[in-house]
Amino acid sequence: MAARIKPLDPKTTTGPSREIFDGVQAKIGMVPNLYRTLGHSPAALSAYLALNEKLQGATIGLALREKIALAISQTNGCGYCISAHSMLARMGGVDDKGVEDARAGLSSDMREAAALALAVKLVTDRGWVSDEHLAAARTAGLSDAELVEIVAIVATLTFSNYTNHLAHTEIDFPRAPNLPGE
Repeated sequence: MAARIKPLDPKTTTGPSREIFDGVQAKIGMVPNLYRTLGHSPAALSAYLALNEKLQGATIGLALREKIALAISQTNGCGYCISAHSMLARMGGVDDKGVEDARAGLSSDMREAAALALAVKLVTDRGWVSDEHLAAARTAGLSDAELVEIVAIVATLTFSNYTNHLAHTEIDFPRAPNLPGE
């Protein structure tokens, strides 16, 4: 399916988006198509990158953040983000079974399972999580800081998922198996 919002070319882009692209290129060695699409609005691209950067200092560790990203992207049906976060999760030490389980919102670890369940509930119930679901998350050991961080991760992923849905962003990461709609 062809892109409905054409990603900017980092080599010919000028202005604030070019500066951001140059920084991303220097940091990770490429400018992903999602960023190239968000670059149509330097404000949107800057906001997205800033939120992701700040979440790197979250109480929730990298592996769980990536598992939450996978669960949310699967729930929202975003093949681009499933592919990107499958790669990032593996780079963060998550094995293939962990990636597959996270996409299904599952984990054998009680605390992780509660975090994934809460994240999925936030998406499916549009933020209206019941007292029982919140109590289950707390019983599993999630702190108030982690609860708030899960909301931030869900918001960030929803932003990228919906951007990719709108734009039909071409996947430029190793394609994950069994993507929604395929």
